[in-house]
Formats: sequence, structure tokens, C-alpha cells
Amino acid sequence: PHHPRSPLPMPIEVQEGYLEVREVATQAIVTVIEVLSPANKRPGRGREAYLQKRDLVLGSHTHLVEIDLLRSGAAMPMAGAGAASDYRIVVSRQERRPHAELYPFRLPDPIPPFAVPLKPGSEEPVVQLDALLQTVIDRAGLSVVLDYQSDPTPALTPDAQTWLKAVLKQAGYR
Repeated sequence: PHHPRSPLPMPIEVQEGYLEVREVATQAIVTVIEVLSPANKRPGRGREAYLQKRDLVLGSHTHLVEIDLLRSGAAMPMAGAGAASDYRIVVSRQERRPHAELYPFRLPDPIPPFAVPLKPGSEEPVVQLDALLQTVIDRAGLSVVLDYQSDPTPALTPDAQTWLKAVLKQAGYR
């Protein structure tokens, strides 16, 4: 007999990228740099998988730099959670655990610079993420494809919304 067919929803595997800083001679991982994605911050498998990976790094001799530029979703767990912020950068140096450097920020604050931990005795590069992102936006021409008429999601605080409107008006986008 003929049975009707219907497709089933299938899980979609999403590859999450990250950076590894390795020692040249041994190829040992010195630092892992993670830029959190929406999947890392939403409840479910993506967050669970990321938290397991995070725990592995935190339990190792590898430094962790975690960059959260997303206002939506739950922040990554931290004891004492630190200052209230929309965004944060966490630098966890293996020799200082369980303590970590927390760089919280909100709009209109610039993204704070932070040092990437390396092997002892190595000069640590300071990342100026604000300038780096602006360079990417300029070189990729993203300013012409972004929708400046719509409000961001999730909604900004009233103070941040006022600031954003003023910045966009000054730039000629609104």
C-alpha cells in the first residue's frame, strides 16, 4: 500500500569558529579566543556544548579570552557576575584561576582594549577591538548595507536609544 511521505525536521550542524594561539615549537595551544555566537547564549544544545568546551579550557593550562558582543541571551556564568553590562570581555589567565579579568561595557562606551595572554616572558599583544571592527566595517563597505532605519533587537535602554539616534543623525543615516 502507498503511505504518505512527509519530511522530518533534521538537526542542523553548525560549525562554531574560534582562534587558537599555539606555541610554534610544540604546537601546544597557549590561548583560545572565543567570540560568542547566538547559539552559545541561547538555552539548548549549542550553549551546553560551548559550556562543556569552556570548562575543558578552564580546567587546562590554556588561557581563555571570551568576547561577548551580543546583548541577547544569557551571559556566561561567572561567580559574582561582575558589573552589570550589555557586553563583556573575559580574560582568564590559567595561572590566576579562578580569578579572571572582566571588561564590561555598554553603549555608548568604546570596547575596552585587552591583552591576549601568552607564554610567560612573551610580550602580550593588546587588542584594540573597537578600531579593528571599525576597519572591517570600512573596508567591507558594511556601512552601506546596514539597516539604520530599524531599531536594534533586543531594544536598547532609553539612554542608549537616545545616544544611538544622535549618532545616526550626525552621520546622516536618520
